[in-house]
Amino acid sequence: MSNLIPKAIAGSAAQRVMQRCDSLAAISETAGELTRVYLSDQHFHANRQVQQWMEAAGMSVWQDEVGNICGRYEGLTEGAPAVLLGSHLDSVRNAGRYDGPLGVLTAIEGVSWLHQQGIRLSNAVEIIGFADEEGTRFGITLLGSKGITGQWPSDWLDKTDSQGISVRQAMIAQQLDPLKIHQAARSPEAISAYLELHIEQGPCLEAENLPLGVVTAINGAHRLTCQFTGLAGHAGTVPMTQRQDALAAAAQWMVAIEKETTAAGGGLVATVGQINCSPGAVNVIPGEVTLSLDIRGPEDAPLSALLQLLLSQARAIAADRSIVFTAEEYYHIPATACDHRLREACTQAVSDVQGCAPQLSSGAGHDAIAIAAKWPVAMIFVRCEKGISHHPAEAVTVQDVAAGIQAFTRAVQLTAAPLRDYKTDALTQTV
Repeated sequence: MSNLIPKAIAGSAAQRVMQRCDSLAAISETAGELTRVYLSDQHFHANRQVQQWMEAAGMSVWQDEVGNICGRYEGLTEGAPAVLLGSHLDSVRNAGRYDGPLGVLTAIEGVSWLHQQGIRLSNAVEIIGFADEEGTRFGITLLGSKGITGQWPSDWLDKTDSQGISVRQAMIAQQLDPLKIHQAARSPEAISAYLELHIEQGPCLEAENLPLGVVTAINGAHRLTCQFTGLAGHAGTVPMTQRQDALAAAAQWMVAIEKETTAAGGGLVATVGQINCSPGAVNVIPGEVTLSLDIRGPEDAPLSALLQLLLSQARAIAADRSIVFTAEEYYHIPATACDHRLREACTQAVSDVQGCAPQLSSGAGHDAIAIAAKWPVAMIFVRCEKGISHHPAEAVTVQDVAAGIQAFTRAVQLTAAPLRDYKTDALTQTV
């Protein structure tokens, strides 16, 4: 027999998820737009609402010491390790309503269906609405997921928001004890795997006209501040052959960045998003240009190789123009590969729903990055309209969400069951 949620039931569940996303979107510090940040009143209002939905789905619920809202659905054996599901409930400023909450609410619908059917799995199932993935308020990211993995740096409590309020002060104001943060950390044996459903935040699934995809890895990233230093001069008197034009060098390099990154393929992307030209006068040859470089990819070795190639080309361009190039890296995060076995489960589940399972990397960060330091992770993407995210125009369809509920719940069954061939259907037991 098939373990997929019937289409009609998934459709009703998807309608409920959409309505609940709307309800959470109304919990915002700003009228007419969605902004919900860590340790705000809205954070805990959203937690209370999600708690009600978790309890209605048959889960026991608690809020942990860093403000994550957690629910547990027991397995066949009480106290069994849990398959952890989740995403984040915080947002960027003026956000879309599906980035984060869609994954939490889809997971709740899957557990609700298991509960209604009387199905218990070999593993327990836990759902977490992570407290802060975006880092909007304090400028530090993944606070919720790093809380459960025990990765909170000691200096995080002293980080401040734009009003000068520290994390420590904000926790105390919301009746969380900063001295108990370590109690949020889960033991390695408490969790067996982590699965997350998330909107794609990109256009690839829409281009393939498919609702779902399986994530291979979360891209690693390097961010650098780069500078070309030439010689400013009079725009009317210095001949073209004698110029040390820093902006012309930067422009030549930006074209090379686009060309080389496109040729490299492999999911690699590179972006120059900021540029500052000095002295910035219409009648002066630019003497100094500072620009950013953001380069990302799903595998560390090809990413590093491309970065070195681009920097080498920048130095060559500078030397050819008798100017100086410097670069300083200020941010680096390694790529996070999704676990092979869990990817197989997700691939089988997505294939069961839509007949195929495209594999794609994630260019955006997710809580899975923090979780992967301690447990195996995998992700399923849901198509979003035009790839728009972090914006009020963020949109998904009921039909795609229904497919996501079917596939994600199937992946949970395959993961939280005895290790067998993933093509075997009889993977759950009913009590």
